[in-house]
Amino acid sequence: MSIPIYSLVAYSNTGKTTFLEKLLPELTARGLRAAVFKHDAHEFQVDREGKDSWRMTRAGAAVTVVASETHSAFMENRYVPPETLIARITDVDIILTEGYKHGPWKKIAMSRRANGKPLPLPPEECFAVVTDEEVEADVPVLGLEDAAELAELICRDMGWNGPADP
Repeated sequence: MSIPIYSLVAYSNTGKTTFLEKLLPELTARGLRAAVFKHDAHEFQVDREGKDSWRMTRAGAAVTVVASETHSAFMENRYVPPETLIARITDVDIILTEGYKHGPWKKIAMSRRANGKPLPLPPEECFAVVTDEEVEADVPVLGLEDAAELAELICRDMGWNGPADP
C-alpha cells in the first residue's frame, strides 16, 4: 500500500513552514509517523563549505551520503524527479510536501491576507483550504490556527485509526 501524500501549497511568505510546524505535532499526537518533503525553488545548500561531504561533492561526487548514529543525509548532486525521491521514503504513515502544487497529490491550498497573494489553486482542485480570508468552496475552509482540525480531516480521509499493533 502506498503512503498517503498531502501537499501544502501557497505562494512564498504565506506561512507554509509555520503551519507545518503546528500540523506535525497534531499528526504525531494521533500516532502518525510523518515525513516532510520540501520543494525549494532556489539553490539550497545542505552542506557547509569546507566539510568533508562538501569537499566530496565539489570534487565531483554525483551522490554524497553522510551518516551517524542519529542522522543521515543522502545528497543527490543532480536532478531527481520528486516521484523518485518520494518512492524512497519508507516507514512512515504520511508524507507532507511543502510545495508541488502541480504534483499528483492531494492539495491543501493556503493564503494569508497580509501577503496580498491569492490561493495558488482554485478551491475545487483542493482537499482543503487554509486561510484568514473568506473563501467560497465546497471543501473544508480552515483558519491559519486550525492545525488540529486539519489533522482530524486528514486522519479521517486516510481512514487512520491509530498505529497498528506490532
